[in-house]
Amino acid sequence: MALQVGDNAPDFKLYSSDLAEISLSGFKGKKVIIHFFPMAFTGTCTEQLCTMRDNFSYYEGIDAQVIGISVDSPFSLAKFKEVQSYQFPLLSDFNKEVSAAYGAFYDEFVFGLKGVSKRAAFVIDEEGKIAYAEVLEDAHDLPDFKAINDALSA
Repeated sequence: MALQVGDNAPDFKLYSSDLAEISLSGFKGKKVIIHFFPMAFTGTCTEQLCTMRDNFSYYEGIDAQVIGISVDSPFSLAKFKEVQSYQFPLLSDFNKEVSAAYGAFYDEFVFGLKGVSKRAAFVIDEEGKIAYAEVLEDAHDLPDFKAINDALSA
């Protein structure tokens, strides 16, 4: 069943591109924007995260934490973060558990690749509840950034 606005966001612990363990519960009391993306270094994924990078001062100004999650290894994500100058953590869901828990998971993706994160965006409020949820079936589509910002300011 898909996660809905008002549901408790599933907590997680994942390793970042900096090899630090990061949990959602560690951000309690702060709004969190989670962006799931299929694969580092691909066109639409880069556009999705660069949009967050280019508007980072807005999120920082409202004390909201941005996080990117994919099934890429922490090492691939470290290079992706370096090349694109992302100011926020990229987390490795290499074991595919968090993507599945959020309903942001392709059992089978392009080229026969199995177990890839769907493009998705979630806003988690200060209490750990979902304030916005968008899971996209078409990996070429981008999240609704205006709706994300509207949920943050609600």
